[in-house]
Amino acid sequence: MQQEKANKIFVIVITLLCMMLYFLPTSFQEQEDGYVRSKATVLAVDDTEVHQRGVVKTGVQGVTLEVADGPFQGQKIEAANPLLGKLEMDKIFQAGDRALVVLKGSNGRIEAANLIDHYRLDIELVLFTLFMLVLLWYARWTGAKAMLSFIFTVLALWKGLWPLFLKGWDPIITAFLVVCAIIGCVIFLVTGITRTGMAAFLGTVSGAAAACILAIFFGALFKINGAVVPYAETLLHVGFSNINLTKVFLAGIFLASSGAMMDVAVDIAVAVNELVEKNPGIGRKEATLSGMAIGRAVVGTMTTTLLLAYSGSFTALMMVFLAQGTPVPNILNLTYVAAELLHTLVGSFGVVLVAPFTAVLAGWLLASQK
Repeated sequence: MQQEKANKIFVIVITLLCMMLYFLPTSFQEQEDGYVRSKATVLAVDDTEVHQRGVVKTGVQGVTLEVADGPFQGQKIEAANPLLGKLEMDKIFQAGDRALVVLKGSNGRIEAANLIDHYRLDIELVLFTLFMLVLLWYARWTGAKAMLSFIFTVLALWKGLWPLFLKGWDPIITAFLVVCAIIGCVIFLVTGITRTGMAAFLGTVSGAAAACILAIFFGALFKINGAVVPYAETLLHVGFSNINLTKVFLAGIFLASSGAMMDVAVDIAVAVNELVEKNPGIGRKEATLSGMAIGRAVVGTMTTTLLLAYSGSFTALMMVFLAQGTPVPNILNLTYVAAELLHTLVGSFGVVLVAPFTAVLAGWLLASQK
């Protein structure tokens, strides 16, 4: 009964904390520029000024729009869609598409329109709602707590980690503290405030600390510049030259692998707890050895999981190298590839270390000494 009460209080605390984070200002609020952001329907396009060279298109696409909401609803406007010849940045519109458009006007009439991109907010909301409903349907109360931890993680990053990076806080220390907060929220919501949760929490934090140290040490040896992170250099050009991009990159290593570490730690801690409940007389040594055996099976698949997860970000790059017949030593020494190798190996290292840490902690916290 006391345990149930503590768990409910913890859920309430995290819920209130999420509400506080949501309304917490970040000092980087949206600018009040007098523009109106609206959804618009593409009525027609004019491709006469679009020039195609292979798969790349350059020039300017003319787009006729009808505003679908906001103060200018129902009005039609002509807008230009400049094409830079960069497939990852250009957007091509067709009649019937929906677009997000920024409008400037006065006296109820539109004076200028700037096309941002295809309108995706409603589809994103549908996908998120579907995910939430399936999670609640399958996991019920545990799913609700998982959803709460998901929201807390998003808010901790959006309102905590990223603004603090922009304000000049040390990225590694800040990221480690935020990771600890996220780990604690997720684990204790799932397992409750129990010895099992404590073992999983301490094991995950230990693994994250080890991954942090390894990232700093091998990051220096690899001589990786933080500019390899997409859009990182852009920060320097928009007034944030005080940010240490290398530390941001290193912080991202253990931040990205912390989820896998939590999985391993919770699996081992829950398994050891189940073992102890079924065999209350088991000693700490036997429980620890059992946890070690469970951990070996878990990390055997989790390390490959991380490799597959990270490989998606550089698939196209590796395909280019293979198509050109680039020698393997050249590939492995390239900055981008070395950065991904560091990301994968250090993250996997942290996952592997979580297993023995958690096994020892779970054996000590959950089993009684003979």
